[in-house]
Amino acid sequence: MEIWINPRCSKCRVAVSALDEAGAEYTVRRYLEEPPTSAELEDVLARLGLEPWDITRTDEEAARELGMKDRQAWPRDAENRGRWIAALAENPVLIQRPIITADDGHAVVARSPEALDEVLRTS
Repeated sequence: MEIWINPRCSKCRVAVSALDEAGAEYTVRRYLEEPPTSAELEDVLARLGLEPWDITRTDEEAARELGMKDRQAWPRDAENRGRWIAALAENPVLIQRPIITADDGHAVVARSPEALDEVLRTS
């Protein structure tokens, strides 16, 4: 199992604590220091069953600078999917966190206790 975290994020710290309390074996990836590649993002999105705009933090300064909230400038469609993924790879601060990828192939954005419980039940 791997968890993508930003150590300054309270939800990430809660998730790491829950994994520790459950005795789960996992690897921490500080994704701001070790950004995921576009291919890794594609894989995680497939495992999450989400699109890149679903895991984009559009209120971040980098997103505002890129104009990502403007749906005409940043359409949320198949044609622009690669552009979104490239933006996330180039600006990892835009990636929602924490993301946990389980050994069984699924993944969750563990921002809620329910999502965290889901990954702990299957680990």
